[in-house]
Amino acid sequence: MNKVILIGRLTKDPELRHTQSENAVAAFTLAVDRAYGKDAGADFIPCVAWKQAAETITRYTRKGNLLAVVGRMQFRKYNKKDGTEVKVCEVIVDDFQFLGSNDKNQAPVDVYPDDEDLPF
Repeated sequence: MNKVILIGRLTKDPELRHTQSENAVAAFTLAVDRAYGKDAGADFIPCVAWKQAAETITRYTRKGNLLAVVGRMQFRKYNKKDGTEVKVCEVIVDDFQFLGSNDKNQAPVDVYPDDEDLPF
């Protein structure tokens, strides 16, 4: 089973781009706190969201926002233009939840459609 659940703060604003087939993809990094004590600190976990999730996360989050993600670990490698091989470990986001921001003046964002927008 490959399932990851993370809660952390965005280290910078998510970056939205589109593939050649016009699929939205957002890349962002979550700073996830580690246990207290001797190993206290944070891990910086790269995450990737696709399609509607990518657009929603990019539209409604900013650096410092608290975000929960559920997804799976993906390991991949590629070659840079100079021929150097790069290995990447990242979380592919399947689901997410906005948990808040560190801006006390920011009003909550309603990302759910109105009842009249629903097709049923």
